[in-house]
Amino acid sequence: MTIHSTRQQKMTVAVVLALLVLSTQAALIAQNLGAAPQVNVAVQGQTGAQPEGTFLNLINWIGNVIAPVGAGGAALMAIGSFAMGRGFGKWVFTAIGLLLVSGVTRLLEFWIANGTGGVT
Repeated sequence: MTIHSTRQQKMTVAVVLALLVLSTQAALIAQNLGAAPQVNVAVQGQTGAQPEGTFLNLINWIGNVIAPVGAGGAALMAIGSFAMGRGFGKWVFTAIGLLLVSGVTRLLEFWIANGTGGVT
């Protein structure tokens, strides 16, 4: 085993551990509902049995949790790839794409919340 491959393995382990800490921290912060837990509440004024409430919950989850955390992970991978001298463009474009997904889902969330008045 060469010195270069040992250094590369250490760098890979460091990046994986950093991603693990980041994702764990984000999950813990995302689960904080304040003083009282919310049970059986889908969307204000709706229940999970209504299609609008279920769809809005899915959009919220993807746009507010999954895509931004994935974008942060992709950004860390881009930094790690750049530091190791590898190609980092795919990670940068992945991070940008996930942020775009987050923005589009937030737009869908806005349309669902405010679209009950019909088209004028």
